[in-house]
Order: sequence, then C-alpha cells, then structure tokens
Amino acid sequence: MKSFRLLAASLVVAIALIAAWPGNWQTARAGESTAATPAPEFTGIDRWFNSPPLTVAGLRGKVVLVEFWTNECINCIHVLPHTRALYEKYKDKGLVVVGVHTPEYDEERDPATVQAAIRRFGITWPVAQDNELATWNAWGNQFWPALYLIDQNGKVVYRHFGEGNYEQTEDRVRQLLQEKA
Repeated sequence: MKSFRLLAASLVVAIALIAAWPGNWQTARAGESTAATPAPEFTGIDRWFNSPPLTVAGLRGKVVLVEFWTNECINCIHVLPHTRALYEKYKDKGLVVVGVHTPEYDEERDPATVQAAIRRFGITWPVAQDNELATWNAWGNQFWPALYLIDQNGKVVYRHFGEGNYEQTEDRVRQLLQEKA
C-alpha cells in the first residue's frame, strides 16, 4: 500500500510538471483560440480618454481590438507601434481599438500620468482607465500586454499575450473585416 501511495504521488507530481513545463507555455502565451466566447463588458472604468464611455454592446457590428496595457510595461510600449499601425490602417474599414489601461503599480493609477502616457505614445484611440481591475477581472486577463479581437457579433475570437505575432494578428483583423491582403 505504501508503494502505491508513493507511485500515485509521483504520478501527480509528474502531471503537474508536464502541465507547468515551459514548452507548454508557448501555446498559452500565443493565445490564439478557435473557441469564440461572448466578450465581457467594460466594467468599473474610472475614466475614458479620447472618447466618451464605450460599451461592448454598443460596438456590436464592428471588429474590436481590445488591448490591456499599462504605461510602465516595456512589453506594452513595444507593442504600441504595432497597435497604432493596425489602427491607422483599418480604422476607416471598421476596426475599433480600445485600450484598457490597467495599472500594475500605484503611480500608474493617476489619471494625469495615464494622460501623459497617452500623449507621449501618440495614442489617439479610446482608452479606458481600469484602476480597480474590474474589466481586467471580467475578461479573466492575466497579462500585459494582452490583445483580444472581438468579431462583429460580440464574440472574442482571438487572443494574444505578450509581444510578437504581429502578422498573425493583422491577418486575423483582415479576415474579420473581410479585407483582401
């Protein structure tokens, strides 16, 4: 009986190690999902910049790129030029970009700091200030930066966490807009 318990405990540890092994992280970090799920609403937003308050329901019929970011995150800063390029290229074709600024540090909660970052980085699309992480939690988000694409029916159809996959993200935007390359 003792050897059975040891074998069972070893099996549990092995399964946990396999699940946590870095090779498995790439799939999770790449974040593309084929399962469309209803997009959660923007909730608990402290302030909107560059726009009156928006709702996911009010954006139905559009393709929406939601980007969770924070102004002191170097990875977020690296992704912003790619987000800007998508916005500029597709804003007149039906793409809406919504930044959700969710602070990691206390100093990132100050609206003046967020406004200064918006100016510094040349962000002209709507930005929601999510100081209490209400939208972050509603979306089940865990990463900075995180990109979510919502289709015209209000379903999240694509996710990407971290830097990279820029061409794949643009391809997905183009598909959703039914745009030719």
